Amino acid sequence: MTDRDLEGWTIAFDLDGTLVDSAPDLIGTLNRLLVEEGLAPVAMEEAQKLIGSGARALLVHGFEAAGASVERAKSDELFQRFLTDYSAHIADGSQPFEGVVETLERLTERGALLVVATNKRSDLSELLLQKLDLARHFAAIVGPDRVSARKPSGAHLKEAVAQAGGDPERAIMVGDAAPDAGAARDAGMPCILTTFGYTPVPVETLGGDVLIDAFEDVEEAIDGILSDFYVLKALRG
Repeated sequence: MTDRDLEGWTIAFDLDGTLVDSAPDLIGTLNRLLVEEGLAPVAMEEAQKLIGSGARALLVHGFEAAGASVERAKSDELFQRFLTDYSAHIADGSQPFEGVVETLERLTERGALLVVATNKRSDLSELLLQKLDLARHFAAIVGPDRVSARKPSGAHLKEAVAQAGGDPERAIMVGDAAPDAGAARDAGMPCILTTFGYTPVPVETLGGDVLIDAFEDVEEAIDGILSDFYVLKALRG
């Protein structure tokens, strides 16, 4: 029988670049729009660094990378075209990173409450996770439209954890980029960062408490953080 030693703890996960390798479909939509606008597509390897702050930011960065007008990238009409195309192709090539399903199942068996805290719109996040059969693992899926402030504000994490029924004082963030690290720091939460995500700057510079090279390492990282937590708690009496 599995020891439910994570009872009372909430693990908050970023989505793109943490749970799911969603770059193929995000960049696919971006490149289709660029071509429709008479611009050259951006290379997948370079464009991955543009992901993480939401669709509008991806459009702006993508048009910048193509040497095009940023004002055009900010237009509502282009944004709606992006959403329409992306919704139709949201899981064509996107896949969970290796070890995601097994790790989420083990964390749940150990009593942890799981929540997604992402800068991706909630409806798109739910659609992607449903198509990949991942939504069932999470007590809540919380995009920026369901909180008072988006990452890197700590309010995003605190409110996401609360919406899932958890305690923000007993929560850990797992992400891949600066918005995740910044939000965790602002919320006073420990932060685990992946080295396989989409950050445009070296992940080592972001101030995460633990860096992991594979999703299978999430569980061990959580155990290390909780070990330190309970040692400090014992020392404080």
